[in-house]
Amino acid sequence: MASSALLLALACVLAQPVACYVAPQHGAVAGRSSSPALGHSAAHTEVPEEDADGLVGVAAISASVGALLGWLHTRRQQAAAGAAATAVAMSPIAATAMVEYSNVQYLGGTDQVDINNANVQAYRQFPGMYPTAAGQIATHGPYKDVADVYNIPGLKDDVKNIIKKYEKNLVCLPPSPAYFLDRINNGMYR
Repeated sequence: MASSALLLALACVLAQPVACYVAPQHGAVAGRSSSPALGHSAAHTEVPEEDADGLVGVAAISASVGALLGWLHTRRQQAAAGAAATAVAMSPIAATAMVEYSNVQYLGGTDQVDINNANVQAYRQFPGMYPTAAGQIATHGPYKDVADVYNIPGLKDDVKNIIKKYEKNLVCLPPSPAYFLDRINNGMYR
């Protein structure tokens, strides 16, 4: 839409000098009037019919372009909606999305939390887990087993004890691309 409007504006700017151009009269000398009073015949002062048609055509094109630009200016929203509808209609296919995740209950809706897919906020239900232990679990992985969380480099013993306390509430499911990337920040702030 923007490129077509830019091309249209460029065409108007380039066509404007053509619309204002007055062709020199045939047989007239520069700086002299070609009036019949100076002895020139009236036939030399007439604009040939083919030049008149060209000027009328240029004027018609200029008026058409001006009308189109005026319409686009007053109907910006409709023109943008039409361009958006065209873009949507020309898109090859809709993106495929996972509508239903079979293990959604382990993302924080129950007392069981999936260490590979749950967001860091899901650990808030376990006192002492959030933010330190939860952050360590969420920033590392993927895990093959719940016991793999104890192999996190630099994990302190007091954090390991907190994880051990809630180990029965942790499950390890295969990482889902839709959830694994959002374990730290899923955009939910409340």
